[in-house]
Parts: sequence; structure tokens; C-alpha cells
Amino acid sequence: MPLFVAAWPALAAKPAVITLLGDSITAGYGLPGRAALPNQLQAALTRMGVANVVRAAGVSGDTTAGGLGRVDFSVQKDTSLAIVALGGNDLLQGLDPKRTRANLDGIIRKLKARKIPVLLVGITAPAEVGGGYARDFNAVFSSLAKTHGVPLYPNLIDGVARRRDLNQPDGIHPNAQGVQVITAKLAPVVAKALKR
Repeated sequence: MPLFVAAWPALAAKPAVITLLGDSITAGYGLPGRAALPNQLQAALTRMGVANVVRAAGVSGDTTAGGLGRVDFSVQKDTSLAIVALGGNDLLQGLDPKRTRANLDGIIRKLKARKIPVLLVGITAPAEVGGGYARDFNAVFSSLAKTHGVPLYPNLIDGVARRRDLNQPDGIHPNAQGVQVITAKLAPVVAKALKR
């Protein structure tokens, strides 16, 4: 009996709720649910011994403005960690990096006001979009992480971008193998953020 009682707290440990606020990549565009980032991230964290539930809150086509508009209802109050992975569509549409920064700043402020920890995930602009624009856009994420004292994963598609074998035919959205690459890099960062 004492052994059962001693083991009970471990058995009863509540899983950390991780909400993935993002766009088509986090929504699993073009992939079956089991291969999409939310399910793959949950599985990777479980393999690492982290009791967790990953909630998908990605909307295909969403910009940072869209994320700001829905953050209050997309990220529920029981969230242990909000992963904010927006900005890719701002980049594709060539939106002003100042607006992207202001929107992400608003999202982080709303989450912090609700005492929900944040992991900010960036996306890196290729130099082809214009050196000045790429520089300004890329600086948004590191600047916000520093301002708000939140952890930063600099580039969601690190190791996957421009790899034909890791992307769907559109060259933008990762395929199942690409998601596995993303997950392998992201999961340890998420696990560390949960311990902060």
C-alpha cells in the first residue's frame, strides 16, 4: 500500500497544456493530422518524458494581425505555455515589419497579462526579398524576445527551408519528413521553456 501511495502523485501529474498559436505550418496544411506539427510535437515531448497536451491553434493564412485578433479565445486559460509562431504570412505579403512587431508585441502583452508563459518562434526572411527588408523583419523576433524576456526559437523552418525533399510541392509548407525535422529541433526548446 505505501508503494501505491508513493507512486500516486507521479501517476496523477497533470499534463502541461501547450497551445500552438500560428498559421498553416502549425495547422498542418496538406498533411494528415497525425503527421502535423501539433501531434508530432506532443509525441516528441512525450518521448522526452514530458507529460503534455499540444493544442492546435493554427489558422492557414493567418498574419500576426489575425493572431492578435483571436489570441484571447484561441489560447485558453489553462495553457501552461503558448508557442507564438506567426509572421510567415506577413513576410509572404511583404507587410511592414513595424506592423508585424506591433502585432506580436500585442499578442505577448495579452498573454503575459493573463500570466501565460510565452515561447516566441520566429521565421527568417531570405535575402532575396531585399536586404533592408530582410534585416528589419528578422530583427523583430530577437528584439521582442529581449524586450519581454521570453525565450526565442529564431527560425521555425530551420533545416527545412529550400529543401525540396522536406517540403510539399509548393516549396513553402513542410511535408511529413520536414515536420519531423522541425519537431526534433523545437521539442527540446519547448521542454526547456516549460521548466522556466
